[in-house]
Amino acid sequence: MPAQKAHRQSVKRYARNLSVRRATRTAIGRARRAIATGAPESAEEVHKAMRQLDIAARKGVLHKNNASRRKARLAAALNRAQGE
Repeated sequence: MPAQKAHRQSVKRYARNLSVRRATRTAIGRARRAIATGAPESAEEVHKAMRQLDIAARKGVLHKNNASRRKARLAAALNRAQGE
């Protein structure tokens, strides 16, 4: 495959993955902040973040084990916060 075509494809892939990656990071950040503040809607934020992680894994932006590990850590943090 010519290098120019490979580069064009990588640029397209990067742009496509970037929006998914940004949305995932935003959702995780919101969930972590909600857990840290002890907000009552923290469980809902964690649920949204987990859903976004599933989407990222399905689209190949994250490896499925990476997404699973992040989900487990979010759930553990939520359980610790609710157990206090």
